[in-house]
Amino acid sequence: MIELAASILASDFAHLADDVAAAERGGATILHVDIMDGHFVPNITFGPPMVKALRPVTKLPLDCHMMVENPDAFIADFAEAGADLMSVHQEVCRHLHRTLQQIVHHGMLPGVVLNPATPVDTLIEVLPMLHYVLVMSVNPGFGGQKFLPLALDKIAHLAELREEMGLNFRIEVDGGVAHDTVAQVVEAGADMLVAGSAIFAPGKTEQNAKDFLKLARAATPAQL
Repeated sequence: MIELAASILASDFAHLADDVAAAERGGATILHVDIMDGHFVPNITFGPPMVKALRPVTKLPLDCHMMVENPDAFIADFAEAGADLMSVHQEVCRHLHRTLQQIVHHGMLPGVVLNPATPVDTLIEVLPMLHYVLVMSVNPGFGGQKFLPLALDKIAHLAELREEMGLNFRIEVDGGVAHDTVAQVVEAGADMLVAGSAIFAPGKTEQNAKDFLKLARAATPAQL
C-alpha cells in the first residue's frame, strides 16, 4: 500500500493543527516529524514537546526522523511524548542493533535512515529487525531540496533484498519527492512517501495531497 507521510517541516506552524487536518483529509496516513539537533545537520527543529503537542490533535502515526548525533539519548522522551515510529541514521549509530532494540523496547516501530552516500548493504544484518528503511533522496538538513536520482537505485536494491530475504519492511523515501518525481520513486519500489513542500500550501494542502496520491497510486512498482 502506498502511503503519504506528510512532513510538517513545510507546514504553517502557526496553524499546525489545521494543516495536519487538511493533509489527513487529502489522504495522508502518517505525519513525518524531522528532528534536527544543529550538530548532525545544520538546522535545529523540533523536540519532544512538539510531538506531545501534536499527539492530541491527530490520530495519525507520528514518524520521527532523528537527524541527531546521539539518538539513544532521546528514545525514551520521544516515546513518552507519543511517537509511533522512529528512524535513526546508520551513520551515527555506533551500536545500531542495540539502538533498534531500545526503540522497540519503548513501543515504537524501528527504522534506519541512509544518507545519499551510504550503501544499502551496511544494513544487511539488521534488515530483519526493521519496520522500514528511509532512503534520503537529498542530503539531510533542509526542506525544499531537489531530488537526487541516485536514490532510485538504492530503493530498487532494497526492494530486491526485501524479496530475496523474504522480509516485509517498508521502503520510505524523503527529499524532493513531489508531483513530478513521485511516479519514478514508486516504480523503483518505495511505498512510504515523505512529502512536505509538495503538500503544504495555504488553501491547497488537501487537494495537493489528493493529487500527489493519485499520481503515486497510478505508478506501477517494477516487477522483481
